Amino acid sequence: MSDWMHAQLDDHLSTANGMAELLPAVRGVGELLIAAFSGDGILYTFGNGGSAADAQHFTGEIIGHYKRDRRPLPAVTLSTDSTTMTCIANDYSYDDIFSRQVTALARPADVVVAFTTSGKSPNVVTALQAAKSKGATTVLFGGGDGGPALEFADHALIVPSTTTPRIQELHTFMLHVISEMIDAWADGDETYA
Repeated sequence: MSDWMHAQLDDHLSTANGMAELLPAVRGVGELLIAAFSGDGILYTFGNGGSAADAQHFTGEIIGHYKRDRRPLPAVTLSTDSTTMTCIANDYSYDDIFSRQVTALARPADVVVAFTTSGKSPNVVTALQAAKSKGATTVLFGGGDGGPALEFADHALIVPSTTTPRIQELHTFMLHVISEMIDAWADGDETYA
């Protein structure tokens, strides 16, 4: 195998090892979502590009299930409605595609989760800001220093890397850990409590 492949694996393992101190925050977000689902809260997720895929992945685990056969839970990925997104982008601006949806939908009982590797995308930052103004709880899955999006995050899960692949790989790890917690709770298993 070539040296660059080993370098990629070494970088992944090094970044993953740096996640240990973030685990209490990951658990906290899992508990936050369980509390929201215990009431009448809805999870809203969004992101751009690969982060949009992560947002959809998380929503799929919540509506479907992660490992257990359990009831579906309310979650929506904002980037999946192409008609609404292109309408907003055309009539207003691309920077507004998520914030207008959040403004229309989010309530204080809800949790709004943004996935972004840089935290700099204006459409992500304005959506988190809109969610806070609506009284929803905000969560940022980010990387590096969190970027401007960090200012509007009630909870921040920031991967200790500035490399997009490493950040996205560990976003998946975190959303899986949270999904495991939610699955157990929804199935009445207190193993992860």
